[in-house]
Amino acid sequence: MSSNASIELAGAELKSKNYAKAEVIYKEILQKDVKKDESLINEQEQAMVGLSDLYVAENRHEDLAKFVQEVRPLMSNFSKAKAAKIIRTLIDKFSGTKNSLPLQIEVTKSCREWAIEGKRTFLRQALDTKLISLYYENSSYTDAIDLANTLLFELKRMDDKMLLTEVHLLESRVYHAIRNIPKARASLTAARTAANAIYCPAVLQASLDMQSGILHAEEADFKTAYSYFYEAYEGYNTLDDLKKALSSFKYMLLSQIMLNSISEVKSLLTGKHAVKYSGKDIDAMRAVAQAHENRSLAEFEKALQDYKLELASDPIIRSHLSTLYDNLLEQNLLRVVEPYSRIEVSHIAKLIGLSTVQVEGKLSQMILDKVFYGILDQGSGVLIVFDEPQQDKTYEAALEVIKNMGTVVDLLIENKATALL
Repeated sequence: MSSNASIELAGAELKSKNYAKAEVIYKEILQKDVKKDESLINEQEQAMVGLSDLYVAENRHEDLAKFVQEVRPLMSNFSKAKAAKIIRTLIDKFSGTKNSLPLQIEVTKSCREWAIEGKRTFLRQALDTKLISLYYENSSYTDAIDLANTLLFELKRMDDKMLLTEVHLLESRVYHAIRNIPKARASLTAARTAANAIYCPAVLQASLDMQSGILHAEEADFKTAYSYFYEAYEGYNTLDDLKKALSSFKYMLLSQIMLNSISEVKSLLTGKHAVKYSGKDIDAMRAVAQAHENRSLAEFEKALQDYKLELASDPIIRSHLSTLYDNLLEQNLLRVVEPYSRIEVSHIAKLIGLSTVQVEGKLSQMILDKVFYGILDQGSGVLIVFDEPQQDKTYEAALEVIKNMGTVVDLLIENKATALL
């Protein structure tokens, strides 16, 4: 049987889920001596990808890791560019297996060392970029920043704009994860500057737009954030990246909810985009939007409980929904407290539907933030509300006069000192 026929047969067996037969055929192809035969080299490349797909299908990440190590000697038959492409492809395959992130990091490190020994500079830089991404996913933020700084220094000397864009973007994500928003924005600006000097692939442009939207949302500029999320959604939707397109669409909905644009939220939820990505994720955002429209804490908490996986698993959604919940709680408390000068905290808790401890804590915070004026009498469990104190304008005017007099005296002293000279 020819190698080409073997590849087709292995592919058919893999598709039919006859994994054992497919594995035998792929391994037979990889054991052949290619002798610089270009057609055999191409078939071995297909066999490597096919066998890695088989390991992913069976979630055999240990075997996949071993396989990546075993195929490296075969790379001597390939050009450096093709070898780099294959190694990167095999490492990316780990993303399709479960609970394999630590192993993927170890394999990437091993391949990086192999690239250094073989003086494969461009592969090593690509693996460094992948390693930064894996550190970010693994929440190893210090390792990610250290490696990014080293790699950026090297890339700036080489003026590799494409990798510079990718690494600056990753750096921005890492800084955002550790809540260093100024540095996250600086890194994103650097990424966009590098991207402007080259043809930016659609997937990278969509990633830049997504990160821009996330950072604008952090600064509560949800109108601008929505525009970036929409651009990211269009990009991912065109690329048929359904997972990231869905995330972008959820962020679009989140932005409109935070802007209190009820009509826009309803328009999005009844439009063609919502139909295309219908499912529990969209249902979760619909429930949050409904609770927000009704100003109902009970509905909000029910949505968070019913769609815990969809809402809590995304750190961006989780963060802003926490803010939204606090705002909604404040509005509800103010509405209850407003008619009274004295009211029992237990009565407020009963009306709101929360525990006395939760209500007392939130009221204390609101008083400290001067949302309203009052004191909590914990002995009797009563909230005493004061009218907002009126500022005495005479006092402010007197302070301004004293300030101006001080300035005049300072000038007189300065002029006198100059005259004596």
